[in-house]
Amino acid sequence: MAICVQEKRARHSERTVYFACKVDERSLRDEEGESAIPPSSLGCLPLSWSGCRDLNPGPLAPKASALPTALHPDEAIASRALRRVRRCVCENPRHATSIMRPMKTRQARLGRVVFLSCFALLWGCSSPASPTPTLVTNTATVAVTTTPSPTVVPATATPTTPACASLPGTLGQDSLATTSPPQQYLFYLPPCYFQDQERRYPVLYLLHGQTFTDDQWVRIGATAAADRLIIAGETPPFIIVLPDDRGWNLIAGAGFGDRLIALVAHIDSTLRTTADRADRALGGLSRGGGWAARLGFTRYDQFGAVGLHSPAIFTEDAPYLRAWIQAIPAEERPRLWIDIGDRDRERFDGDALSDFLAEIDYPHEFHLYAGDHTENYWGPHVEQYLRWYAAAWDDSGKND
Repeated sequence: MAICVQEKRARHSERTVYFACKVDERSLRDEEGESAIPPSSLGCLPLSWSGCRDLNPGPLAPKASALPTALHPDEAIASRALRRVRRCVCENPRHATSIMRPMKTRQARLGRVVFLSCFALLWGCSSPASPTPTLVTNTATVAVTTTPSPTVVPATATPTTPACASLPGTLGQDSLATTSPPQQYLFYLPPCYFQDQERRYPVLYLLHGQTFTDDQWVRIGATAAADRLIIAGETPPFIIVLPDDRGWNLIAGAGFGDRLIALVAHIDSTLRTTADRADRALGGLSRGGGWAARLGFTRYDQFGAVGLHSPAIFTEDAPYLRAWIQAIPAEERPRLWIDIGDRDRERFDGDALSDFLAEIDYPHEFHLYAGDHTENYWGPHVEQYLRWYAAAWDDSGKND
C-alpha cells in the first residue's frame, strides 16, 4: 500500500492541483478512468472534507478566456482526483506531510503517462492531413475562331514623272497646201507629246502683227513661257499654232480668214487635239488682234476664248463690229480679254470697245498697262496672256 500523489496543472487554471489517495500499487494504471483506482483499494475511511488537509487551498480560478460551458479534459481529471481527496488522505492530518516524500518518483512516472495520453488525444483530434490535390486536366475543346485574312489590295503605284516632263516642247513648221496660197504656220508641241501617244491637247492660235511673220510670238517669248508654265505644272499642256499672214500689205479680205478656218480643221486632223470649241482659243496682237476680233465674233462657233492685245480693228469692220457682237447668243459668247498700252495710238479703239461691251453686259477683262504699241510692251505680258488662255482648260488629258 502507498500514498500516491499527482501534481496536475489544469489547462484553464492558473493554479497547480495536488490530489492524493492511499491506493494499492498493483491497481495503479493511470488516472484517466474511474476504473484505474478502484474504491476498494483506498486505505482510509471517508471523512468529511473538513477533516483532511486541503492540498488545494482556495477554488480553482479559471482563466479569463475559458468558456464555462464544459470542463476541459484536464479539469475533469483534476475533479475526479479531488473527489478522491475528499474521501480523505488519512485519518490523521499529519499523514499529509508524508504524502509529499515519495511523490517525486511516482509523479514523474505518472506525468509521463499523462503527457503521452494527452499527446495521443491531441494527435487524434488534430485535423486530418490534407489530401494531395488531384490534378485535373482540362480536356475541354477550345473552339478557335479563325479570322479570315484580309484581302490584300495592291497599293496603287505612285506614277513616276517621266523624264520628258522636264524637257522643253517641240517647235515645228508646216504648210497647208490645199489653200491658195498655201498656208504656212509654225506649231509648238508641249513636253511629252511624242511619249504620251494617247493624250489629246487644247490648241491656242496666235496671230502676229503687221510687217511681221509667224515667228513674232516665238521671239517675244510665247513658246518659252509655255515651257515654263507646263513644266512647273502651273497650266495643263497645250499646243500652240502660229499662222503666217504674209499678205499683210494686201486688203484684209476673205483670203486669210478662210485659210485660217481651213487650218483649224487641218490641225485637228493631223495633231492630237481635243477638237472642241471650249478647248480652242484665238488671240492676236496689233493687226493680228484685228483678225482675232473679226473671226472671234463672226466664227464664235470655232473658238471658246478670244484675246485682243492692242487690237488694230480694220477700218472696214468698224461699222459691223457692234452688230457682230450683239448677234452672239449670250450663252455662246467667247471668253474675252482686251489689253492696251496707255501710250498706244490704238488706245481710243480699245477703250470704245470695252465701253460698248459693258453697255451690253458682255463679261470681259480689260487691262490698261503702261506702254506703247511695240514688242517691248507685249513681251513682258506674254506669260500673263498664256495663263489667261489656259485657265479654262483642265488637266484631264482627255485621252483616246
